[in-house]
Amino acid sequence: MSDVLNEAHGIAQCKDCPWYKSCVVPMRFTAEDIRRQLEQSAPGTGVSQPADLGIQNLLSSMAIAAQNSLLEGCPIFIDRLRTNPKLAQHIKQIMQNWGKEEEQDK
Repeated sequence: MSDVLNEAHGIAQCKDCPWYKSCVVPMRFTAEDIRRQLEQSAPGTGVSQPADLGIQNLLSSMAIAAQNSLLEGCPIFIDRLRTNPKLAQHIKQIMQNWGKEEEQDK
């Protein structure tokens, strides 16, 4: 009985979630966002002065690399992945086999 209640609670949580039907999205930020974060975390270190070309290139590279590897996710979805390793494995298998079904149909 508790399994049914847990499942119903999860469904209700998703329906009320602002992330509804978009559980995972790539994080979006720019070199300017990184520069501002560095200024806030290390005030008075000179980071707020105009950056030279090398620093600006480094920040741009960091922003691009982070956007390609980090995701922002719904807390409910993340909790489900953490508590259910089979779900995470199933999603991984789907992604690894993406497009193979279409190739087999040809």
